[in-house]
Amino acid sequence: MSSPSMSDVAREAGVSKNTVSLALRGSPRISETTRQHVLEVARSMGYRLNPTVANLMAQLRKSRTPGYQATLALLNANEAADAFTRHPTIPYYVNGCRQRAKQLGYHLDEFWLHDPDMPIDRWISIFRARNIRGLLVVGLMHHNRLPAKFAPLWEELPAVVTGVRTRNPALSFACSDQHALALEAFEKALALGYRRPALVLDGVIDRLIEGRFTAGFLTAQSRLVAPKDRTEPFYDVQTARKDLSIFSEWLQENQPDVIFTLYHEVHHWMHSLGFDVPADIGLIQYEWREDHGDWAGMDQRNDLVGQAAIDMLISMVHHNEVGIPEHPRATLIGPTWVDGSTVQNALLMKKKTSRSSRTS
Repeated sequence: MSSPSMSDVAREAGVSKNTVSLALRGSPRISETTRQHVLEVARSMGYRLNPTVANLMAQLRKSRTPGYQATLALLNANEAADAFTRHPTIPYYVNGCRQRAKQLGYHLDEFWLHDPDMPIDRWISIFRARNIRGLLVVGLMHHNRLPAKFAPLWEELPAVVTGVRTRNPALSFACSDQHALALEAFEKALALGYRRPALVLDGVIDRLIEGRFTAGFLTAQSRLVAPKDRTEPFYDVQTARKDLSIFSEWLQENQPDVIFTLYHEVHHWMHSLGFDVPADIGLIQYEWREDHGDWAGMDQRNDLVGQAAIDMLISMVHHNEVGIPEHPRATLIGPTWVDGSTVQNALLMKKKTSRSSRTS
């Protein structure tokens, strides 16, 4: 009888193959509970990672370091000059870009798109002097349009955007599959026993990604939830930061039992309003990050988005694809669910409560 594969372990454990791989490597990207669960399933099935194969693959990865190929420009399009290091999200894209570029032998020169001392003629002069072959735009967070003065750059060099789809110009892009993420998060919440999921999302972010989080949420809600259990999304995050009563009123009106959000501060809001998380209400992060590893949520794998963007750009460089594309291409990266303490298995809790009431 053949030994079980990683796919077999994933199927038995009810997780993705990627989660099994992370668990076997002891990665902090998944919770300790998930890691132990996967390891227990793997042991019970007799799964063993072949040490010879693992060592060989590690050596091959180390040896695949090609020499210098070319230089690409990594453009910080965020309003903050230090966004590559201090922003809560952008560094994940950047790290993925750097890692993939290094693997393939490409050097990245970094620039700030809003540098006041850089007129467009200077940009072009520097890029030509350094023989920069392509542009990677990272960091758009408030709008999806690029300054018109940079049009000569898009016409002269291949360009790819990470994180969002741009308009005017419409460039090829790589980003998280936000619509699929919202659908999967909703399905996960229902599987845990929640019945009235709700969405808390800044309207600016919703517009930036063209409503894909909202579309996924509303699609799932219309298909999977009875009309009496449907909730209205809350978009007034900026206002609620100044006046929490706005959020409190929405909460009382919609009475959700679990909330999807991008903001860790919602946990503090719930505490301030007298709610316990997860006993009274669950919280699911649409963008799970290691700095709040106790949360349950969807890991967007923005590092993989950055890697995919580099792959797209290098392909365009090799095929001499310059100018604004007539048909922009997109690469979407699927998310990974991460267990956490901000949710509970509502089905199990209901069963325990039912048993307790019967015995009391």
